[in-house]
Amino acid sequence: MATVDVKVPSPGESISEVRIAQWLVKSGDTVEKDQVIAEIDSDKATLELSAEAEGRIEVLSAADATVNVGDVVARIDTSVKAEKKVKEVKVVKVEKVEKKSADAPAPATATAAHATPVAKAMLDEKGVDPAKVKGSGPHGRITKSDVEAYIAGGVEAGGKLMNGWGGTRNDNRARMTTLRKKVAERLVSVKNSTAMLTTFNEVDMSAVMALRDKYKEKFKEQKGTGLGFMSFFTKAVTEALRQFPAVNGQIQGDEIVTFDHADIGIAVSSPKGLMVPILRNAERMSLAEIEARIKELAVKARDGKLSIDEMTGGTFTITNGGVFGSMLSTPIINPPQSAILGMHNIVDRPVAVHGQVVIRPIMYVALSYDHRIIDGKESVSFLYKVKEMIEDPHKLVFGGKDPGEVLLGL
Repeated sequence: MATVDVKVPSPGESISEVRIAQWLVKSGDTVEKDQVIAEIDSDKATLELSAEAEGRIEVLSAADATVNVGDVVARIDTSVKAEKKVKEVKVVKVEKVEKKSADAPAPATATAAHATPVAKAMLDEKGVDPAKVKGSGPHGRITKSDVEAYIAGGVEAGGKLMNGWGGTRNDNRARMTTLRKKVAERLVSVKNSTAMLTTFNEVDMSAVMALRDKYKEKFKEQKGTGLGFMSFFTKAVTEALRQFPAVNGQIQGDEIVTFDHADIGIAVSSPKGLMVPILRNAERMSLAEIEARIKELAVKARDGKLSIDEMTGGTFTITNGGVFGSMLSTPIINPPQSAILGMHNIVDRPVAVHGQVVIRPIMYVALSYDHRIIDGKESVSFLYKVKEMIEDPHKLVFGGKDPGEVLLGL
């Protein structure tokens, strides 16, 4: 009998062990070459494990088990060939055929058996019975949006509150994922090993909002992507980092390292938690390139497809709690970086302009920084420079300067 061992691949440097999040096949199943057979959690990402050959699989490690990189977790008997699926052609007589509603729910057993990896993770995290979720994907497959819609509903068809909110005293326990454990360790480490302070300011979003409203349709038509606020802030940050390089620096041992480039981490939400993919050389990117890349990385994060390389490195991070309704917060530094910018929601507020009280769309912004490497003057000046460029977007084109100063060579 010819067999092929399926070994745990290395997710990246310095990672020696992973957790088997779930098996997508069971012992005795026949698999095809390159078929995804399992998902594995590392301390940086969730990865897929694929079959290296065609044949009958024997699972050797249990789901939720922690295994070392290089361990054999499955074995494939290549003497057994996978059955090829042949599409059936059915001839239907047009005689009193009972017409079923296109939106009739699929049988519970069918929807329970099929869910995307992201949807499965959400079902487990929220404690939702998959048999109660109507799948809108192919063949009744449950998608992320299906789970979100069910959770948003809050109640089941019979009027009973879901997830035990009907007066029961149950609780649920689930083992922390490797990624969540690593995030917890890093957050505690940041608080204990840095002199973290936060400075705040407010930004009048009127000019950017007017510019966006004026050109967003033309921008999407010509550039093929939407125009959001994140690209403006990313561009403002890269220019401010050029002027205040310490904010773009890191402490490595007893040395301070600064960079001549801006690799900006953009915090995005995913079913597995907060991910921070990196925009490499963001200082050289146009607004359209920034928007397109952020969208691409956000989709990958949602689908659990981010690679280790796409989340490694970074010299500065931007996080936007405003999308969840946050008014103000103190973001935590993403080590080994030395600073992070927090954006928040935009609210119409009364402000004084030229001695008059007017209503303007205001966003509070926060910069958390490591005081060991960044002085108070630099941190405040950096955040004020970002504020200036957002309130006067023309400065984004002229290197953070007033267009008149550039014209006059001042």
